[in-house]
Amino acid sequence: MRLFIAIQFSSEMQKELLDTLHRLKQAGVRGNYTPAANLHMTLAFIGETRQVDEIKEVLNGVKYAPFRLALTDLGTFGDLLWVGAKGNQGMKKLVRDLRSGLDAAGISYDKKEFKPHITLIRKMAGSLPRGFTVGKTDMMVKKISLMKSENKNGRMVYTEIYSV
Repeated sequence: MRLFIAIQFSSEMQKELLDTLHRLKQAGVRGNYTPAANLHMTLAFIGETRQVDEIKEVLNGVKYAPFRLALTDLGTFGDLLWVGAKGNQGMKKLVRDLRSGLDAAGISYDKKEFKPHITLIRKMAGSLPRGFTVGKTDMMVKKISLMKSENKNGRMVYTEIYSV
């Protein structure tokens, strides 16, 4: 199973992200837009694994206080367009504790430095219009999700299989 741990968004945050995607399309930015149902923020990408029960145990062992997550500015990693997200020390501690728990359980994951972002467009073509901004929206994070990623009829589908 292909898995990752993520934050899913409140309806208000989802609405702002969808509005941003719509405005990008109207502005002529081309590329592979993230489907609305797949918008999330990855905390740890695990990839192919059979260690589902062990990952659930790690999630159960991570204690965190709810924290505020806010959208920030747009940026790129090569041809990938993202919107930044900032939390507070709570988010940094959560990611650190999650990764420590995965390490202690012997579960492999992508160990790239955590840069909080939400992928909006892959293989972006063209450039962002000058002065394009994202609306200021925030939410309280009270739950993290273990997500399954699978290819169905040529499309990636993300499904929550567990949450804490």
